[in-house]
Amino acid sequence: MDLRHLALSLLLAISCGCCRDAAMVSTDAPLTTEYLPATRILWTAGAPEGSGKLLKAFCGQVAVNEPEVCTLHSGDAILLDFGRELHGGLRITGAIRDSKATPRVRIRFGESVSEAMSDVATTTATNEHSLRDFEASLPWLGSFETGNTGFRFVRIDILDDGGSPLPIVAVEAKSILRDLPYLGSFRCSDERLNAIWQTAAYTVHLNMQDYVWDGIKRDRLVWIGDMHPEVMTINTVFGSQDVVRKSLDFARDGTGPDEWMNGICSYSMWWCIIQRDLYLYTGNLAYLQEQHGYISALLRKIASCRDGSRENFKEGRFIDWPTSENPQSVHQCLQAMMSMTMKSGMDIAAALKDKALYEDCSACARELSSYEPSEPATKQAAAFMTLAGILPEAEGAETIAEGGPDGFATFTGYYMLEALAAAGRYDDAMQIISDYWGGMLDLGATSFWEDLKYSDLAKAGCIDDFVPEDVYDIHKDGGAYCYEGLRHSFCHGWASGPAPWMSRHVLGVEPLEPGFRKVRIEPHLGHLDWAEGTFPTPNGLIHVSARKTEGGKTISDISLPKGVRRVR
Repeated sequence: MDLRHLALSLLLAISCGCCRDAAMVSTDAPLTTEYLPATRILWTAGAPEGSGKLLKAFCGQVAVNEPEVCTLHSGDAILLDFGRELHGGLRITGAIRDSKATPRVRIRFGESVSEAMSDVATTTATNEHSLRDFEASLPWLGSFETGNTGFRFVRIDILDDGGSPLPIVAVEAKSILRDLPYLGSFRCSDERLNAIWQTAAYTVHLNMQDYVWDGIKRDRLVWIGDMHPEVMTINTVFGSQDVVRKSLDFARDGTGPDEWMNGICSYSMWWCIIQRDLYLYTGNLAYLQEQHGYISALLRKIASCRDGSRENFKEGRFIDWPTSENPQSVHQCLQAMMSMTMKSGMDIAAALKDKALYEDCSACARELSSYEPSEPATKQAAAFMTLAGILPEAEGAETIAEGGPDGFATFTGYYMLEALAAAGRYDDAMQIISDYWGGMLDLGATSFWEDLKYSDLAKAGCIDDFVPEDVYDIHKDGGAYCYEGLRHSFCHGWASGPAPWMSRHVLGVEPLEPGFRKVRIEPHLGHLDWAEGTFPTPNGLIHVSARKTEGGKTISDISLPKGVRRVR
């Protein structure tokens, strides 16, 4: 692990308030605001004076006799790096000056250097969902706050200094984040995997705003399919959170049971699967009971969308963007998802003591089991078919492992990792995590992206620096579909799959009954020498420490809270 990755891991551990032994959180912590100075000045234009002042912490109160300022003039510009991906905006504080005329500035936020240096009028950068390129006026002897987006870099251009030089006391990032302890934790003998786990957790933490979003720049929306990996990460890292239930209810209340959530059939299926998984991890039966009428109608609608043993969804046929142009893959994934949803429905019906619903879901699942599968068209299809029991585990894993990270995607990659684990191929999965998600860290990422074409990594420049003209710019030149070029989100919660995967499979923590009344703990170290961590339950934290002996045997030290029973 190089110094960049080590520094990132330590920075996130400090900034996110990691706390292994904190009490369980059952309600949301409030959104809190923190003002942060820049860590670097990457570029200037014109003749700024004293720009180093902008790297110092500011108390938040301007005085009439500020001893140190950064002086800017009309035509000057500066590019600041705040060190990591943040959600929020900017506070600019000006000192006293001769002219009381209102200076004009142009502000550009960026998740990469290239985005911060871009122009919405001439590039693929946009002001959609949140403003990232706009003009504003600054007050005399006071502070101005603006912005509500995802960013790491900010470029400020002085368009008009108002008739006299513009003395700036501070330019700070206004970070808006829930003050949450990281109840779940993960450490192992591979520092690269540690940094990936922490970055995945931080990516979702950033997206836990008023609702669980999939992106803090774009899209700042409740996309239910995207939420499944995010909910699994939240269950693993933060425990039970009201913002999850609030987001699920938002989708439910805006969608009749005869409609598809977000207009996508698979997203309504994901909503059902999330309900099952949320109940398994939290044991919150009262919340599940609130869904009874809606989920019963929805499960029956889903079950009706088939011809015998074959799915036949008429509308909203979508899994993820990389498979969207492959109808065979979409069909195979939807077939598998229908089966997975019916099995989730059986678990939900059993918890609700709804015998009729259980029988309906069971009958559908039995009929779907007679489906004759064809060879998987993509790694996504292989993963979903494996997890649904349509494809033998070894066969599915072979398809997924071929070529390593080639063909992976940040969303559905989580399910590819799960399928590899089902076949016992833990080392293959950890290598792919290291190569694929770790490849983003190699390019300067501090949160994980909406998508990544693995082959682009070898030719790409870093996102935290200027990319030479003859080098591939993975932000400006990459992306596809709805995330072409600079519109691409570099903080997307659906990319967080490595965190729940490593806690579930490397630490080996698997709930067997709702609320962890019973749990299986079987660490799988693979090539690792040791691994340790915590896992939140409604009754407190599970502590796991596993190491290999010289003979290669795994020895575990496990501590369980009262009310949690381990089943071997």
